[in-house]
This record gives sequence, structure tokens and C-alpha cells, in this order.
Amino acid sequence: MPEPVASNLIEWSVSELSGALKRTLEGAFGHVRVRGEVSGYRGPHSSGHSYFSLKDHNARLEAVIWKTTYARLSFRPQEGLEVIATGRITTFPGSSKYQIVIDALEPAGVGALMALLEERRRKLAAEGLFDEARKKLLPYLPRRIGIITSPTGAVIRDILHRLADRFPRPVLLWPVRVQGETSAAEVAAAITGFNALPAEGRIARPDLLIVARGGGSLEDLWGFNEEMVVRAAAASAIPLISAVGHETDWTLIDHVADRRAPTPTGAAEMAVPVRTELAAGLASLAGRLAAGELRHLDRKRNELRQSARALPPRDRLIAVPRQRLDAATQALGRSLERHVERRRTLLAELARRLAACSPAALLATARQRLKEASRQLPLRKAALLADRRRLLAQAGRQLGIVFAAALRRHRDQNRLALAQLASLEARQRRRMQELIAAHRRHLEAVGKLLDSVSYRRVLARGYALVHDASGRPLRLAAEIGAGQALTLEFADGKVGAVAHGGPAADTRAPRRRSKHAGDEEPSLF
Repeated sequence: MPEPVASNLIEWSVSELSGALKRTLEGAFGHVRVRGEVSGYRGPHSSGHSYFSLKDHNARLEAVIWKTTYARLSFRPQEGLEVIATGRITTFPGSSKYQIVIDALEPAGVGALMALLEERRRKLAAEGLFDEARKKLLPYLPRRIGIITSPTGAVIRDILHRLADRFPRPVLLWPVRVQGETSAAEVAAAITGFNALPAEGRIARPDLLIVARGGGSLEDLWGFNEEMVVRAAAASAIPLISAVGHETDWTLIDHVADRRAPTPTGAAEMAVPVRTELAAGLASLAGRLAAGELRHLDRKRNELRQSARALPPRDRLIAVPRQRLDAATQALGRSLERHVERRRTLLAELARRLAACSPAALLATARQRLKEASRQLPLRKAALLADRRRLLAQAGRQLGIVFAAALRRHRDQNRLALAQLASLEARQRRRMQELIAAHRRHLEAVGKLLDSVSYRRVLARGYALVHDASGRPLRLAAEIGAGQALTLEFADGKVGAVAHGGPAADTRAPRRRSKHAGDEEPSLF
């Protein structure tokens, strides 16, 4: 076998080489911007991190977005979308590959944004969020108006100025960023926060919401296309006006809002009516109401006069009722006499029935019945006594028959039970004898086994146990001191002893013991 050729090359471990490659790659590139198509994206991993690839027609680059970075992204990756990723190039030694750790992500051009926007619009429309049937009517004159916009821009000043011109109303401003990575989350939180306010309280819930922003590019308005903003606007119980961008700018919140205003100033015009026009309208309506009331009173007054002329005179109206009263008065006397006669006849009948039910009549009837019963009592008593004797004799005969049968049945059952008891007693006696014999044999075997392993059998062969004064067994000579009191235990008893001198080292060579099993001495302990 040939000898290996010596080499002066540095020998690396796999970890050292991987670390050197990692430092070289990160030092040479650092942060880069990469344009490519998202491939293999399946959403965040269970850990919260996202893993996918960026590719073009010639190459493929692995990419990773950490969980904390993914939560801050205003634009999320989607399969097949061309993006521009900003991050740092590094390696993953576990699989020997290089990758980009993405810090920021944006779509590659307006075309990609439009494709993403159209896909998101179709998805939300399929869920019914853009249906006209679910949109609410705006209040004609809201008590309070909630505005969601930037507190430093010209939008809020335009809205407040327009509200002051038309119809001043209390305004609640929820300041948000209308552009940037956190814009969508702040707008969605503002819509949800306004809806969470109590109807009555120190800060009462507004009757109308306005989400407003000035004009800008598609990228500037992208926060109002985010799904969280659209869903928050759809879930709002408060009517909402969208005033994002100029008249030509459209965002997804415009589709889901209850009304879409071309400009923030137009949103203020939709929110409240013109106060002077409302006052003029009210004055016109008040005049029409007063004129209508006067016409109504005149018409009712004329109708009353016509009805009064059509009514007959008072004597004519009460003539017929007066005649009916006279006829009723005459009939009342005759009816009273007939009623008194009927009551008199009824009273005579009740008196006759009451006399029949008087105590004297009832007592006479009872005495007559008692006499009749006293005459029939001896006859009934003799007949009843004969019947009772006959029934008693018959019951005595039946009872004797039943008692004899029950006595025979119990006698037979007792004989059978005695036989079974005798059989069980004999079986129990035999079983107890068998168990006692088995336990006796087991006890004898255990006693023999105990005697065979007892240390006293060893003492009987000439050995002795050595104890100190406290009774503790001593196993080594090194444990015994000069003059120490000892107790020696033999097979037939114990004797006292005193040790003279300490242990002496035996310089003789140890004698080879026989390997025969019979020569080995068992341990005393």
C-alpha cells in the first residue's frame, strides 16, 4: 500500500470552513437589494418565520423573513409575485446553502401592485363585503363625527373648515399615519376603537366616521388597500364615509365604505347639510304648516255650521224618548204587582216545605224509625250470629288443612337442609385437614431451610463471632485495639475476652486455597 503524500495545506473542520465562508460572504456583500419572483411561499411557519425562494429565469436564491420582521412588513409576500427584497446575504451551515435574510419587501413596480390589488378585490368581493345590501344609510344630522386622518395634514383643516361653513358639529379626531408600514394597522385600530366607545359617556361614540387622506401614488395609498382595513370598515356598526385620495383615486376601502367621497371636502359636505338651507326649509315648512292649520280650521268650522243647520229641533229630538218614558212608567206599576204576587206564592211554598223540615216533624219521623228498628233488632241479631258461626267453622276447617300442608312442607325442607348441612360439614372438615397438612409441610420445609442458612450451623463447626462491648460485630482485626473488651460467641454460648496487642501484618505469602466448592467457607454476615 503506497504511503500518503505529505501536504502543507491547512486542515479545516467542517464547522470552521462553514464559519469562514459565512464571514467571507457577509463581509463581501452585506446588505443588498434583490429583484425576483416569489416561489414556494406557503405562509408563515408554525414558528412565525417565513421561508421561500426568489428566482428569475437563470437562478434561485433562498430567502427567510424572521417573525419580528414579518409583523412589521406593510407588504406581505405572495406566490408568483415579483418583488424587490432588501436584506443581508448570509449562509445556513446546516444545509450548506446561502440565503438572504429579508428586512424590507416591496412589489416590483405598479403592475405587480395592480395585480395584487385586483386579486385581493376579487377575494373580498366573493365574501360579500362589497355588496350594496349591507351598506348603511348616513344620518341626516349626526350629533358627533369621528375623523380618522393625520392631525398635521391639510385634510383635517379642509374638513373642519367645510363643517364650520355648512353645519358645525362636534368632531372627534383619531390621529393615524396615512402612509407607511404602520398606516394600515393604525387605521384599522382607529375604526375598531371608535366602535368600542360607549354610546353615552365622557367620550361618546360618534354617529358617523370619515376616513380621509389626500391624493398620492398607488404606493402612498396602499395602506387603505390592506385587508385588515377593509375588514375593519366592513365590521363597523357606525356608518362610514371613505375620502381617500382625489376623485380618480380608488382604494378597496372605497368599495366597502357606506359612501365614497371624491375628496375630503366632499366627505364633509356628505356628512352634514347646509345650516342656512336647513333653516330656510324649516321656515318654509312652518309657514306651510300654519297655513294648512288655518285652512283646516276653516273647513271644520264650515262643516260644523252645515251640520248644525241639518239637525232637527230639540223638542222633536226628545219627543219619542219622552213618550217611551211615559209608557215605561205605566208598565212599571203593573210589572211590580205581578212581581209581588209571584214572590208571595214562592214564599208560601217555602213555608210549607220548611214546616215539613221543622225539628218537631223530623223528631217524630226519627222516633217512628227507632221503634221499627227495635222490633227488628232481635231477629236480625240471631240471623247475623248464625251466619258468623257458620263462617267461623268453615274458616277453621280451611285453616286446619292449610296448616297441615305447611307443616309437612316445612318438615321436608328441614330434613333436606339438615342433609345439606351435614354434607357441607364433612367437606369443610376434610378441607381444613388438607389445608393444615399443607401448611405443616410448608412450615417444616421453611424451618429446614432456615436452619441450613443459620449462622449457628457455622458456629457449630468451630467458628466464633467477635463483638465489642456494645454488641457490634467486628469483622477486621484493624478494628480491635489493645485492651479492648470483647465478647466471643460460640455455638453453646458467649464468653468475655480482652485483646492484648494490636493487629500484626502477616508478611507470609498467602496460601493458595483449594478451588473446590466444598472448601469455601460461607460468610458469617
